[in-house]
Amino acid sequence: MTRILLPTDFSENALTAIRYALTLYKDLKCTFFLLNSYMPPVYHTEYLMGSPAQIGLGDIVQQNSQDNLKNLKEKLLKEFDNPLHTFITHSALNVLSSEVSRTVEAEDIDIVVMGTQGATGAKEILLGTNTVHVIKNSKCPVLVIPSKFEYEAPEQILFPNDYEVSLDKNSLSQLLKIVNSHISQVNVMHVYTGDDLTTVQQKNKEKLAQVLSKNAFFHEVSSNEIIAAINEFQVKQKINLLVMVQNKHTFLERLFIEPVIKKIGFHVTVPFLIIPQ
Repeated sequence: MTRILLPTDFSENALTAIRYALTLYKDLKCTFFLLNSYMPPVYHTEYLMGSPAQIGLGDIVQQNSQDNLKNLKEKLLKEFDNPLHTFITHSALNVLSSEVSRTVEAEDIDIVVMGTQGATGAKEILLGTNTVHVIKNSKCPVLVIPSKFEYEAPEQILFPNDYEVSLDKNSLSQLLKIVNSHISQVNVMHVYTGDDLTTVQQKNKEKLAQVLSKNAFFHEVSSNEIIAAINEFQVKQKINLLVMVQNKHTFLERLFIEPVIKKIGFHVTVPFLIIPQ
């Protein structure tokens, strides 16, 4: 049984991510947790102190959240009608990233699937603030889906890797689940910058080859910039899913803290799976 958390703000972007998840896992037995976290529109000292002007406001927002979750669940049950899938709804007064972290631990979640942007997402921004916070704090894999993305089976997966981190079947369990259920080809791409692999890197590469087995194809790409290498690879070969491990060696950390990154041409146009170290 795969336990999947689906945060939603009831936007079209969130619904796109949810539909992707239900289609991606259509052949697997899953429990989907539909999560909506909310804050009253006016949430400050007066609200916390029980000001007469704020009394009842939280109850109204909470009821709206619960009603919308109920309607969403009914809509998904009708649209997908999959006996392998069950749904649990959860409404919470909390910041999204905090509630996601709490729910992941409390419900033993295997993977979080969410949109790259929320309801107010700006096209020029790679990942929305909520998505970034969830990724940085999550202890389980996070799969982010671009807005308006039309489902494609993940037949071709691109997995840029610097072999700095040792990966085993446990850390890659959610990727392997996708690979095995869709008979995917995993293109492991190492960006070669002129230096030979260290003993540790070589060992980690060999271990990764064992874990991915016959599904893995290894590529050495000469480039000084990982983002350029990813974009160039996608031009040469159709990719349906991008996978990366979040560690201090990868560009993911810079991606979240350097605004200039969004100016150099990296845009998530396919689903993006981030695996925590």
